Amino acid sequence: MKVLRGIHERPAFPGGTIVAIGNFDGLHLGHQRILRFLVEKSREKGLVSLVLTFSPHPERVLGGGRIAMIQTLEQRLAGIRTAGVRAVLLASFDRAFAGLTSAEFVDRVIVSSLRAKEVVVGKNFRFGRSRQGAVDDLRRFGQRLGFAVSPIPSAIRNGKVVSSSLIRCLLDEGRVAAANVLLGHPYEIGGRVIRGSGRGQGLGFPTANIQTPNEILPRGVYLTEASILGRFYPSITNIGYRPTFGGGGLQVETHIFDFQATLYRRRIGLRFLRRLRGEKKHPGPEHLINQVHQDIAVAHSYFEKRGTVFREPAQRHKRLTFSSS
Repeated sequence: MKVLRGIHERPAFPGGTIVAIGNFDGLHLGHQRILRFLVEKSREKGLVSLVLTFSPHPERVLGGGRIAMIQTLEQRLAGIRTAGVRAVLLASFDRAFAGLTSAEFVDRVIVSSLRAKEVVVGKNFRFGRSRQGAVDDLRRFGQRLGFAVSPIPSAIRNGKVVSSSLIRCLLDEGRVAAANVLLGHPYEIGGRVIRGSGRGQGLGFPTANIQTPNEILPRGVYLTEASILGRFYPSITNIGYRPTFGGGGLQVETHIFDFQATLYRRRIGLRFLRRLRGEKKHPGPEHLINQVHQDIAVAHSYFEKRGTVFREPAQRHKRLTFSSS
């Protein structure tokens, strides 16, 4: 997949493109519907499938606040590539870009830069300065300038419109299973294993401490799958401030079952499957150890029902070296 950066980097597709426009943060069920249509239509018409997306998120420029992203840019681009899209134009969303009128946006971006023969958008798509343009306006531009417009209906789950904002709310509340239904895939973060305090190793539950660029880190204890060199391992992950030991900065710590290797400095991913409980302060280390034993027993039961066969019983944990956590 070709990645173009900036609207002035004109794609070398003389035959024209079919373009999907949006933020595509999370690549949820609604986004997947748009991308499927884009790729299928591009094959039918012999056009290049191209996604126009933005960095930073427009709300960070226009909304006056810092919106938390569901995915990193790298995750977003990887998901678009997996959908079969041929090219992505990553537009830098700044005040100048935001100031384009709807007519200027169509002329400079859709027609001149992208050479679009068809534009695919969500049915609530807005464009141009102060979001002045709607889908009907885009259709009128298309009739005059020679491109078709295909609005795609929103995805609905459990009576609610699937949206990135709703998914952000669910993740903030730790409701990862509900968020996963709307995403159509597990919520995932990634990062590099760093040195920790060594406390987990001392308690008999070695953990990998992960430094991540992901912005949404739901606090609590979760059943997860750790992605290491292309393989997934059952794991249990805590995100919190470790109140039992006096607190500190927010940390991501994962205990990986049936894995014996040094992970320090390696990059790993975490898929979030289900929330076990919230973070809580225990009276002391023994209470925490008992709680972790209970969490691990629940994790074993959950993964065994999914077909995982454990080499290590839930009642016994070797002192493996993941990091100095």
